[in-house]
Amino acid sequence: MTVALITGCSSGIGRATALRLARRGMTVYATARRPETLDELAAAGCRTLALDVTDEASMRAAVTAIEKAHGGIDVLVNNAGYGEYGMIEEVSLDRVRTQFETNVFGLARLCQLVLPGMRARGGGRIVNVGSMGGRLVFPGGGYYHASKYAVEAMSDALRFEVAPFGVQVSVIEPGLIRTGFGDTAAGTLARAADRTGPYASLRAAVDAQMAAGYRSRLLAAPAEAVAATVERAVRARRMRTRYVVTPAAKLLVHTRRLLGARLFDGYLRLQFHGA
Repeated sequence: MTVALITGCSSGIGRATALRLARRGMTVYATARRPETLDELAAAGCRTLALDVTDEASMRAAVTAIEKAHGGIDVLVNNAGYGEYGMIEEVSLDRVRTQFETNVFGLARLCQLVLPGMRARGGGRIVNVGSMGGRLVFPGGGYYHASKYAVEAMSDALRFEVAPFGVQVSVIEPGLIRTGFGDTAAGTLARAADRTGPYASLRAAVDAQMAAGYRSRLLAAPAEAVAATVERAVRARRMRTRYVVTPAAKLLVHTRRLLGARLFDGYLRLQFHGA
């Protein structure tokens, strides 16, 4: 039976993915910093563990426990992450470092911890949950986008490096997903903002665009859409390098590629006209 380790399962994409994979017959280890948030997943058949992707001992303990119980981990879904929003000049670099510990370094360390076992068994799958924000950038989200660009780069290198050992790597690139992510991002934007400073009007425009986007049934999708894509990747004979989730995200990624930087800046000026 396929054994999957999923991070960041207390809510949103991680929770939806754990439920979906467990219902498809996989042995799912749903993890979060606070295991008490995982009771519903345990009741649905998931096995639960405490795992803090910013803590070395926590990551080691979780991987060791699963490998001891099952002999190895077949699928790693690196989902844990959040958005630290604000203008480049205004966001505290301590907050930026904390975000990179979660979004980038924790992801990298878990890859390092599971890969020896995957290589020894001659196979495995690593699914890194990135974002359309790893392919294009909106103002006010520069540090979050930087973390997701890093996930893209590491995944591309890792995919090549581990292919000879039978290990496959893919990136999931969701667009706007109706989870708590939008509220968290809006909260960090408000916390970082100087409401009387030089970026006040841009901050207000970013806040308004973000709120409208997550409310839109056309632009945003439920977490289950990402969970279904993760399942498709895990079950595929050969995973694609990338899976973009939501029609709006596919259009934006394609538009950014076609327009280039200067024309895309013009598009953004139209979107954030209040700035």
